[in-house]
Amino acid sequence: MIFGCGLPRPPKYYPARIRDKDSGTGLPLRRQAHLYGFCETPDSRSQVGAGDVATAGTAPRCITGAAESRPAQRRAARRAQLLRLHGARAAEAKAKPRTAPAPAPVPAPQQEPDPGWGDRIPLEILLQIFGLLVAADGPIPFLGRAARVCRRWHEAASQPALWHTLTLSPLLVGRPAKSGTKTEKKLLTSLEWLMPSRFSQLQRLTLIHWKSQVHPVLKLVSESCPRLTFLKLSDCHGVTPDTLIMLAKACPQLHSLDIQHSTVESTAVVSFLEEAGPRMRKLWLTYSSQTTAILGALLGSCCPQLQLLEVSTGLNHNSTPLQLPVEALQKGCPQLQVLRLLNLMWLPKPSGRATTPGPGFPSLEELCLASSTCNFVSNEVLDRLLHGSPHLRLLDLRGCARITPAGLHDLPCQELEQLHLGLYGMSDRLTLAKEGSLLLTQKWCHTLQELDLSGQGFSEKDLEQALAAFSGAPGGSHLALCSLNLRGTRVTASTVSSVISNCSGLLYLNLESCRCLPRGLKRAYRGPEEVQWCLRQLLTSLPPPS
Repeated sequence: MIFGCGLPRPPKYYPARIRDKDSGTGLPLRRQAHLYGFCETPDSRSQVGAGDVATAGTAPRCITGAAESRPAQRRAARRAQLLRLHGARAAEAKAKPRTAPAPAPVPAPQQEPDPGWGDRIPLEILLQIFGLLVAADGPIPFLGRAARVCRRWHEAASQPALWHTLTLSPLLVGRPAKSGTKTEKKLLTSLEWLMPSRFSQLQRLTLIHWKSQVHPVLKLVSESCPRLTFLKLSDCHGVTPDTLIMLAKACPQLHSLDIQHSTVESTAVVSFLEEAGPRMRKLWLTYSSQTTAILGALLGSCCPQLQLLEVSTGLNHNSTPLQLPVEALQKGCPQLQVLRLLNLMWLPKPSGRATTPGPGFPSLEELCLASSTCNFVSNEVLDRLLHGSPHLRLLDLRGCARITPAGLHDLPCQELEQLHLGLYGMSDRLTLAKEGSLLLTQKWCHTLQELDLSGQGFSEKDLEQALAAFSGAPGGSHLALCSLNLRGTRVTASTVSSVISNCSGLLYLNLESCRCLPRGLKRAYRGPEEVQWCLRQLLTSLPPPS
C-alpha cells in the first residue's frame, strides 16, 4: 500500500502446488501476497519495535496461501483414506474363499406331441371332418396335402366319396398361358391314374380354360365316372360331337350341361340332346349364330323334362335379335321352372289372330328377361309367357321399359317374392309412366321380399301411396320386405322414413341419386344398423309438425 493514504495495494497472485506425500497427487492453488506485511497506520507505527525498524527496508511479505491450501489438503487426505479402504476390501475379498454358484433350476421336460395321434382317429370321423372341409373349399388342394400326413390320412383322403365335386383348370396349376399345352398334358398325365382310383363317385365336373386336351379328359371321364350328373365347360375349345355323344352314353345320370362361353359346334350339342334329351334337367347356352339349331331341338320336344334354360350373350355383345316362339317353347318344355333370357334382344314372334294360346308354364317359378338395352318385351308378350304360371316367385324385368304396372297387375301369380323393374342408363331417353306403382304394392305387399324400382318415373305422391301399402299389410306380413331399391326416383324423406319404421326387417336400402332427399343421405345402406341410422337422420331432417 502507499504510505500515508490508508488504502491497501491490490493483492498479487502467483501459482503454487501442494503435493500429497502418500498419493503423489498435486493440486494447483493460487497464493495471495502483499508487497508489505503490514499496513502503515498510526496504531501500527506505535507498535513497531527497534528490530522491526531495522528490517523494514527489506519489505517483508505477508503470505496467505497456507490458509487457502487447507481445504485442498483435507480433500487429498480424504481421497487417500478412500483408496486405502478400497485396497483393504480388495485384500479381504482375495483372502475369503470362493463358494460355488448355486446350480440353476433344471426346467421340467416339455411333453412333445404324440406323433401317432393321427393314426388313432377313427376313419369314419376323419371322413366326416374331411367332408366338411371339402364342402367348403373343394377337394383340391386340401385332399392332396392331407394325404401326405400319415397313412391313415392318406387312406381317408383317397376315399372316392370325398371326390364328388371337382374343378380342373390348367391355369390354376401356376404355369403361364404360353405353356398351356404342356400344362394340359402334364395335368392329363396325373388324371390318368387319379380317375380310376378316386373319381369313381364324381358327380360334378367343371373344366375351365382347356384348349387342346378336352377330348382326352372327357374320354377319361366317360371311362371312370359313371355317376356324373353335371358337366360345365367354360372357355373350352375342341369339343366334338363324338366327345359329347360318348359322354352321354357312358354317363346315364348326366342331366345338366353348361357350355356358356365355350366354342362348341351346334351339331355336337344337338347330337348330345338327342341322346340324353329325355333325362336333361338343366341347360346353359351362350347366344350365337348356332343357337337357333339348338333351340329348334328344344322346340321339337327333345327335352320334355327340362327344368332350367338360360341363354345369355357372350363377352362380345350380339345385336342379332333372337327369334323364339313362346307357344312352341311351352309345348316343347312343359316342365320348365326357370327361364332366363339375359341381355338379349329378344324378338318374340307375334301370336296372330288364329293362333291359340299356349299351355303356359305351369311350374315356372323364375322368369328373367333382364337387358342392358331396350328390348321388345311388352305387356302382351308377358301375358303370353305367364298366363299359366300361378307359382311364379321371381320376376326380373330390368330394362323392359314397355312393361306397365297395369300389365303386371293382370298376371295370375299371387305370391311374388322378388320384383325387379329397374331401368339402368335408359330412363332419360324414354317416356315413363308417372302413376301406377300402387297397383304393384297392393297386390304383392304381403309376399314381396325384394323390390327394385330404380330409374322409374313415378311421381312423389304415387310413390308415397305405393310404399304406404306395406304399413297396412294384413297380419304384419310387411316384415317380409328386406330389400328396397329406389335409386334415381322421386321418393321423399317422409316416405322413406315411414317405410323403414314399418319394415323392421329391411336389410338393404338404395337411395342413390334421389333428388328429393337431403344431401348426405343419397347412398346405399346395407345392414340393419345402417338402415336405422338413415331413419334417425331422416327424422332429424324433417320439419317439425305444425
